[in-house]
Amino acid sequence: MSSLAGEPPRVPPHRLAAAGPWLRDVLLAERARWPLWLPVLLGLGIAGYFWSPVEPPFWLGAALAGLLLTAAALLWRTAVLRLALLGLLAAALGLAAAQLRSHLVAAPVLERSWGPAVLAGEVLAAEPRARGWRLYLRPLEMPGLEEDAWPARVRVTVAGLQAAPEPGSRIGLRAALRPPSPPALPGAFDFARQAWFQRLGGVGFAYGKVWPLETETAPQRGALRAWRLWWAGLRQSVTARITATLEGPRGAVAAALVTGQRGGIPEAVQQDMRDAGLAHLLAISGLHMGLVAGFLFVVLRGALVLAPGWALSHPVKKWAAVAAAGGAFVYLNLVGVSIPAERAFLMVTVVLLAVLLDRRALSLRLVAWAAAVIPAYEAWERRRARDPKARGSARRLAGYFGGVAMTSIIAIAATAPFAAYHFQALALYGLPANLVAVPLTAFWIMPWAVFAVLLMPFGLEALALVPMGWGLELLLATAESVAGWPQAVQQ
Repeated sequence: MSSLAGEPPRVPPHRLAAAGPWLRDVLLAERARWPLWLPVLLGLGIAGYFWSPVEPPFWLGAALAGLLLTAAALLWRTAVLRLALLGLLAAALGLAAAQLRSHLVAAPVLERSWGPAVLAGEVLAAEPRARGWRLYLRPLEMPGLEEDAWPARVRVTVAGLQAAPEPGSRIGLRAALRPPSPPALPGAFDFARQAWFQRLGGVGFAYGKVWPLETETAPQRGALRAWRLWWAGLRQSVTARITATLEGPRGAVAAALVTGQRGGIPEAVQQDMRDAGLAHLLAISGLHMGLVAGFLFVVLRGALVLAPGWALSHPVKKWAAVAAAGGAFVYLNLVGVSIPAERAFLMVTVVLLAVLLDRRALSLRLVAWAAAVIPAYEAWERRRARDPKARGSARRLAGYFGGVAMTSIIAIAATAPFAAYHFQALALYGLPANLVAVPLTAFWIMPWAVFAVLLMPFGLEALALVPMGWGLELLLATAESVAGWPQAVQQ
């Protein structure tokens, strides 16, 4: 008898009974891809923490993980149930990781506006702006607030400041601060949440000049804090030397690619890059880290094999991999150890570790362990492997540009909904812009950037920065041209 109108059709009991073995067979057939789901499940647990309308108990994630681990151990003989419990365990570990991270970075946040008043602080970092500098300070004196209410870090924009104070120095300034801003609209970007994980408890601006503060004794610093201040000082010095050689937007973009400091890029240039779908080139990520490490690996290995006798008796490929990993580590710290840079460093390290262990370096599993899964890449690789015509220089060149195009299409399709949601804008010509900008960045701009950093200890960075500037001119011209095409941006 057919089901009544409006009622869903009933599934026969024998079909439900057959679903278990079928599901088991499907899961077992995908055994090789099980690790690819790990970052997805961890991400679901992390998302569950941020979706929660209230702060869950601190022990919740760890307790769930413990219970699920115990259940998986007790029910290990049941394959499907074991796999389901392990999946839930991964989600619980994601929840526990989010809770732990939130707890570790907890620091006071201003409850209301403070100042204008005299603020004394230790300079932690400085970022160039179009007009002045943005200073990150550790408060030393905040009149009107108890010491236990001082934020761990505050951000103060100082207009008209020609040169930023050195990281680690102590300064005074008259400033007005406020708590980090909440979302402008429900579901919009939450700067206050981002600031929480940066331990940033107040933002504002300064009135007038900045003056140094004298200290009778050298401040006591831990090893980790001294390490961070040293890199912050190096970052500031490298930025200054780049902008001294390359003026204007070229210098600002060059500094962004080398040190990760994007504050000096004019707003018009940033808008062109966004409208042309090239904003990702200004954010240090896998592209930049891979280019730096790959360039060092290829150049060093090529230099070592110039001596055939030496190359045949020594593992020069592994030596080049170690040196490339060291270069990637330097670049990671030079750009400020941001989350995208950390993820990119992890990916590069796994690749180079595979070289050291004589294992296959490039695989989709690498991407999964670095928390980004792009299944289309695997299908593309299989197709290329079966195609006998994929050999030869012309074919390889066409394959490279085809890979850039395919990667751009996948990336645009994956990120477009988020960009449209958060920024109410969508760049339509990202594909042609990336076909020009990505090879230009990979084969010209970033190699010269590496040479510039290597030449800086000798004061010869201009030899590399000048040709790097030629490539940056073409990159900026491409962004401006594509951004000016009809209907380049849909809002």
